[in-house]
Amino acid sequence: MKRSLLLIGLIALAVCLSVTFLTGCAKKAAIKEEPVVTQEQKPAAQAPAAVVTDDREARERALREQALRDQAAREAAAREAREAAEREAKEAADRAKKEAAAKQAAILKELQIPDIQFDFDKYNLKPEAREILKTGAAAYLKYREYKLVVEGHCDERGTVEYNLALGQRRADEAGKYLGDLGVEKERIKTISYGKEMPLDNGHDEAAWAKNRRAHFVVFPPVQ
Repeated sequence: MKRSLLLIGLIALAVCLSVTFLTGCAKKAAIKEEPVVTQEQKPAAQAPAAVVTDDREARERALREQALRDQAAREAAAREAREAAEREAKEAADRAKKEAAAKQAAILKELQIPDIQFDFDKYNLKPEAREILKTGAAAYLKYREYKLVVEGHCDERGTVEYNLALGQRRADEAGKYLGDLGVEKERIKTISYGKEMPLDNGHDEAAWAKNRRAHFVVFPPVQ
């Protein structure tokens, strides 16, 4: 009886040891297999990080490209604005130049005094000559920065010396009358060409009457 109980106890002990051993092996196997599972999962966990990096680089590249396009657009707009301003300035300068030239031409036309005629061998002013000078003087009183040269001319009859003297008296007489009308004497210069510069080259009374004259030349102010 005792021997049978002892045998049963040994068998039970052997069973317990076997169970304990098998359980320990199973735990070790589970522990050993765990790293394998983790290593297999690592590549799957790294894939999203690579995608995020690519997206960030793509966004940064897109931002750089957009910044370059914006800069190019700003530079183009600035260049167009500068060119437009330059065109406007040039057009304004051209307009001002044309307006100034037109104004100058209008003033010169207003200041131009028609020729006045003299009788043969005379230098006194005829009534019609005085009226012409009165009209002309008004413009010189208006535009006081302009000067005037009065030229005395004669017909072909008589000597060169005599006609030079006669032409000078005619110019002086016209200049003096303009001075009496208010035009400053320092603005008036007189000169004689005698018979050397005829207006009409004819040799009859009609041509001679045209050549017995005083001619007026306007001098604009020095710019």
